[in-house]
Amino acid sequence: MSNQDNKSLTVDSANVSKCPFNHGEFDFNQLNSERLTHDFEAVKEETFTSAHEEYKELRQSCPVAHSESYAGFWALFKHQDVVNVLKDPKTFVTSVQNVVPKVSTTGRRPPLHLDPPEHTPYRRTLDPFFTDEKMKELEPLIRETTVNLLQPFIDAGGGDICTEFSHQLPGYVFAKFFNLATELSMKIREVTKLYVKALNVMDKPMIQQKSLELYDIARTIIQMRKDEPMDPTVDVTSAFLQRTYKGEPLPDELILGTIRQLIVVGMIAPVVFIGSVSVHLAQNPDIQDQLRNDTSLIPAAIEEYLRLFTPYRGFARTPTEDVVIGGRLIKKDEPIAVVFASANRDEDIFPNSDQFILHRPNIKEHVAFGMGPHQCPGAPLARMMLGITLQELLGRTKNIELGEGKIQMAPFPEWGPVSLPLKVVKA
Repeated sequence: MSNQDNKSLTVDSANVSKCPFNHGEFDFNQLNSERLTHDFEAVKEETFTSAHEEYKELRQSCPVAHSESYAGFWALFKHQDVVNVLKDPKTFVTSVQNVVPKVSTTGRRPPLHLDPPEHTPYRRTLDPFFTDEKMKELEPLIRETTVNLLQPFIDAGGGDICTEFSHQLPGYVFAKFFNLATELSMKIREVTKLYVKALNVMDKPMIQQKSLELYDIARTIIQMRKDEPMDPTVDVTSAFLQRTYKGEPLPDELILGTIRQLIVVGMIAPVVFIGSVSVHLAQNPDIQDQLRNDTSLIPAAIEEYLRLFTPYRGFARTPTEDVVIGGRLIKKDEPIAVVFASANRDEDIFPNSDQFILHRPNIKEHVAFGMGPHQCPGAPLARMMLGITLQELLGRTKNIELGEGKIQMAPFPEWGPVSLPLKVVKA
């Protein structure tokens, strides 16, 4: 089949890139020459606003961009391009590379590292643990944990909300989700903390070392459930151990990878998201008061905050064939970052996209949790955890403002603060 015959080599005329080499009508030879430009630098120090300012410019001038950072990758900044890729898992797979930068070197971790239909039994095992009924069962435990961690921060008049609160919260929550003893949950928290720190500075030897330690913890959890099985309807590890697919148990190494993935997957996003929301509240005391005075608005606020401060920006897909998106030729096996954080501020979809607006009529179009077969299964747990945090933070304070010191931002693939000084006045 010639390149011209390839069905994926099509141009969306409504979204033709304005990058220098792409002017006028579609010309394959032109697309193929000097493709791999350096349109933006992904590795740099950022402020709280700088990335979104850059993404806004890229959406207008170069919505399908290439960067030489992280050994080279493509990035999609428009909402429609991101959605089109997420809805086409046959052409754009996750099994080659699921995030930019590529850091997974220690084994396959379902369901994220697998493509349909191979990933399906893992999702079918996992999804029942995130039903509304399950969330209602977990809610009192998560609220108690949130209050216990948050109150010392408030009593002290503030501090670094990321290091003193939000870095700790996911570890405790996931310990309850996995039915783990406190001692083991604290070990997970400490190893994960170092793993995340290594990711933030791209210390690859340390990333690999801590990843392997997390695998050891996953082995411990699995062995515990083999020695003392639990009801598979209440314990996720037991559920995976008892799941069969085509009459056979799931492979041991993939169960291991799944548990390893689950104990980490929700550790980073809440940290940066809570930091981002805290910055916005500190800068907007009127919104603080509005949400304090009417807590029924908090679920709507969480959705708008998820759109506005999407914590992920570099989830990746890899094309299985040459494709043209927005007038740019992307060849088979070249990594593509689907930039959720930019897509959710696309002015074509969300008017006044940089503004916080409660009850947007199309808020459900945001892709903070992805879309398609790899949409985040833990979204209900995340929404509940974040909603409880916002309710308790506002309900236990009279005022929130920025403290002295620098806001430290996360690098790819996350977006948001990993260190944020706050001052709070206790209610």
